[in-house]
Amino acid sequence: MARIPRVASFFLFLTKLSIGQREVTVQKGPLFRAEGYPVSIGCNVTGHKGPSEQHFQWSVYLLTGPTQEVQIISTKDATFSYVMYAPRVRSREIYVERVQGSAVFLHISKLQMKDSGEYECHTPNTDGRYYGNYSAKTTLIDFMLIPGPSYTERFAAGDVRLDKLRASTFRLTVGSLQPSDQGQLFCEAAEWIQDPDGTWTFITKKQTDQTTLWIQPAGRDFQVNITTESTFTAGKPLELVCLVVGSGRDPQLQGTWFFNGIEMAGIDAGGVLGLKEDYKERAREGQVQVSKLNPKAFSLKIFAAGPEDEGAYRCAVAEVTRTQMGSWQVLQRKQSPDSHVHLRKPAARSVVMSTRNKQQVVWEGEALTLLCKADGAESLLSVNWWHVPQDQTQPEFVAGMKQDGTVQLSDSYGELNNHGNARLEKTDWGTFQLEIPSTSVTDSGTYECRVSERTRNQAGDLSWTQKIAVTVKSLQSSLQVSLMSRQPQVKLTNTLDLSCIVGADYADLKVPLTVTWQFQPAGSQAFHQLIRITHHGTIEWGHFPSQFQRKSKVSQSSFRSQLLIHDATEEEAGVYRCKVEVYDRNSLHTDGPMRASAISHPLQIAVTLPESNLKVNSSSQVQEIPINSNTDIECHILSRSTGNIQFAVTWYFSSISTNAPWRKILEMDQTNVVEYGDEFHTPWRKQKFHTERVSQDTFQLHILNAGDSDQGRYRCSVKEWLLATNGAWYQLGEEMSGLTELKLRPTGSKVRVSRVSWSENATEHGEATIHCSLESPGGSASLFSVTWYRNGENSGSKMLVHLQQDGLLEYGDDRLRSPLHCYRSSPTDFVLKLHRVEMEDAGMYWCKVVEWQLHGTPGKWVSQASDESQHVALTVLPSEPTFPSRICSSAPLVYFIFICPFIMFILLLVALLCLYRKARKLSTLSLNAQKEKALWVDLKRAGDRYTNRRDGEEEGEDI
Repeated sequence: MARIPRVASFFLFLTKLSIGQREVTVQKGPLFRAEGYPVSIGCNVTGHKGPSEQHFQWSVYLLTGPTQEVQIISTKDATFSYVMYAPRVRSREIYVERVQGSAVFLHISKLQMKDSGEYECHTPNTDGRYYGNYSAKTTLIDFMLIPGPSYTERFAAGDVRLDKLRASTFRLTVGSLQPSDQGQLFCEAAEWIQDPDGTWTFITKKQTDQTTLWIQPAGRDFQVNITTESTFTAGKPLELVCLVVGSGRDPQLQGTWFFNGIEMAGIDAGGVLGLKEDYKERAREGQVQVSKLNPKAFSLKIFAAGPEDEGAYRCAVAEVTRTQMGSWQVLQRKQSPDSHVHLRKPAARSVVMSTRNKQQVVWEGEALTLLCKADGAESLLSVNWWHVPQDQTQPEFVAGMKQDGTVQLSDSYGELNNHGNARLEKTDWGTFQLEIPSTSVTDSGTYECRVSERTRNQAGDLSWTQKIAVTVKSLQSSLQVSLMSRQPQVKLTNTLDLSCIVGADYADLKVPLTVTWQFQPAGSQAFHQLIRITHHGTIEWGHFPSQFQRKSKVSQSSFRSQLLIHDATEEEAGVYRCKVEVYDRNSLHTDGPMRASAISHPLQIAVTLPESNLKVNSSSQVQEIPINSNTDIECHILSRSTGNIQFAVTWYFSSISTNAPWRKILEMDQTNVVEYGDEFHTPWRKQKFHTERVSQDTFQLHILNAGDSDQGRYRCSVKEWLLATNGAWYQLGEEMSGLTELKLRPTGSKVRVSRVSWSENATEHGEATIHCSLESPGGSASLFSVTWYRNGENSGSKMLVHLQQDGLLEYGDDRLRSPLHCYRSSPTDFVLKLHRVEMEDAGMYWCKVVEWQLHGTPGKWVSQASDESQHVALTVLPSEPTFPSRICSSAPLVYFIFICPFIMFILLLVALLCLYRKARKLSTLSLNAQKEKALWVDLKRAGDRYTNRRDGEEEGEDI
């Protein structure tokens, strides 16, 4: 608001400038500002040409270098600032505010001493020529404000200001006047002179007349009341609060307490406490406390009140102000009504037993807190807790506390592993609290609290008993987990939304849960961990598959876990399930055991392709163009599917012949790779046909130098492909366009090929010759090319060879160079010769003859007309078999020829072995016979000798 008058006067001054030449003006200086204060310097340009919004550049000539320009900021160039000003520009401590297209303000939020200097505003030329002035300067002045010690804080807060209005005029402003500001004010001015060496020398100083400043206190009415309990218990704290209602903001108040009309304590506006003699001793012992809770509230607290504190209390509050001498001056004073406080009389004692939050049913693992409260007169009490387990009658001791505060825990409840270390506490004189931090199912049953009081007047202790039934519900038996999906079938690239929900009984339990998402891919027999969210909040990713981590987002509440898988692909199709593990609340801070776990039912998720919205223009049209001209055939897409869609376009051609098949010209797949058809794979056809995507939904087939052979019907097939995030392509749909018939305007030429139907027989591995004849040789200016085609039973229509008008041969497949030969045998005859005919060469053969003539300068061969022959049926007969072939063609004979010698060799070998064994046997027998014969001869000789000897002896005897 403080800048509005300055802006108005600045622009009022600008309206007085002349129009017709450029004039740049800035605020008239010098401008006087204090360190730490803001400054705004206006700059305006008039009489300019060009755009209405002009650019401004601010520079400064500092006192340390009055001839050196230092660039500060520009509305045109973000890199204009010099290093010393760049950080302040980036932090917006220095910025330019545009108030009009031709007027701006330079704002410096917090001036520094080094900012003094001559500031220049410059406007770049947009006039076409220089006419007028393009910059203006003003001076910003070397001063620092130093507040006195008593005004340092108020100066920093902006309540005290000193402004220099002119070279010799200063103004002091003091806001939020205080009583301490009252007194005599005067101004002291000192005059200094600067020597040639740059030093300043003091000359003289003078003071103005003194002015008296009086501070009139603002009278503000208020009321005083006391809040407290009307009764108190002996030995318990008693607190009274004195509240001030009304008065102004942050008043300076002092309060005084009275008991039965006698002053007992007070606290002044400065916080100084004063106590009377009777209460000083109690305050030193910590029994009495007097304090100021806030600027409008005083407190009196007696920590152990007794019968002597029963009576009437009153507080008096005075609003004060500090005088010049430092003392407190009372502006107004108010008292509260008396507040009577009575000692609470003892009543008959009774015992009440309850659970915290009034819940007698808790979940396993939750804390169970039992309260046993005795009323009546305050006294020293002892307590014992007992537990009767469910379906049992014998009580078990749990814990006890004696009158002196000694606690005793049973062995089972004192161990940390069993119940989390049960605790017994005394919250006040008659209230006992038993806490079991982590319950188990065995903690169900009836709990009994027995309070005892020792009395001096009776023979024994007095006791009171109370019971309460508690049920601990099992987490495992109540745990139910279900897995849900918004839809079991997810469209490709959509988001798969799965929710693992814990049963309704767990919804309000809010126990820590660990959820594990598992996945079984299609075709797999095992589940794999996708992600595990522990009850501590940590996330553990599984190792299969890797794409889930990049695409998944998981969120979890106390009873629900949601898994979102974005850009679903076939890799995400399969079976999902979730496993939930339940822990007690203490497990958030300790490593407690798992209490329960459950696995959801498996959920089958299928990822399907989205419906295709592909539509292609199906209307038919006819194009008639001059021969040898260029033309374009268009394929237009009317509608498409959503997502990352690309198209594959295939162009087909059918000649004007009757029942001519559709032949693929070329295909541009979804990655813009072009592949030509078998019959269009030659270099001259690649030059003639090429495709282009001219817009997002339009493709064109460019045909160069259209000739007679290019006449026919054209159409395109569009396939719609969806690119998934995993890099896989999915075909969504396919549409065929309407027909475009291409006609050439007649040139007067006519080619006629003989239409005689005939068939040809050839023998396998032999030769075949097929003829193609013209009815007339044509004019002398004409040349002819011929193309041979074959339609096999299994291979379809195929271009074999092309004999160009200049005699060059071009094969549809390089493998046909050896078995095929095409030539012109006479001016009217073309011949196709097949060397070494195979059985698969059988089929229908025909030729297409094109007439060519030279046109233009320089001459260019242009097709004039074309004609096709009748189809020739080539039948391939099996060749006559030779003797070796007959042998090789008979499997039994082959077996006989190759196996029989082997068998004969085996038999011969066996016979030889038999003969060998028989010969050895005969040899052995012969040897034995010879030995026997020799023995027999020897024996005979011996016998003869013996006979002769006997005969001799006998003859001797006879003699």
